[in-house]
Amino acid sequence: MAYWLFKTEPDAFSLDDLQQAPQQTTVWEGVRNYQARNFIRDEIKLGDQVMIYHSSCKHVGVVGIATVTKAAYPDLTQFDLSSDYYDAKATHDNPRWYVVDVTYQSRLNKLVSLKSIKANPAITELVLKKAGRLSVMPVTANDWQQIMAMAAD
Repeated sequence: MAYWLFKTEPDAFSLDDLQQAPQQTTVWEGVRNYQARNFIRDEIKLGDQVMIYHSSCKHVGVVGIATVTKAAYPDLTQFDLSSDYYDAKATHDNPRWYVVDVTYQSRLNKLVSLKSIKANPAITELVLKKAGRLSVMPVTANDWQQIMAMAAD
């Protein structure tokens, strides 16, 4: 099992939205960054754990946990002319974008803010501390444990 951090803007899709989805499960769609896409397509596996991170909002940080419940498959929005995520270069034979399904697991006892993550010297590998623009990023076991401990304080 691996650990991941998925960023979302709560105005578009929040942890509450995931919790309220049918079977508390949703497709994690709309990723349009090649590095994030490669993580989804090549590395994220069934059963992996995901930190849900709210960005571009008043309270930025890790808010909850989800589990990957379906491994990578083509993002259907890339083929939908009416979608904001339509990609004219994508074909069914050669999709460019992928998704996974995630299922809500829990809300953290408290938000773990970006500021507190950056201030914690025990969090050593988290890409978020260095280059926070990536929407899907790996999390080491150590960094996962550190953030979970911060949520429990």
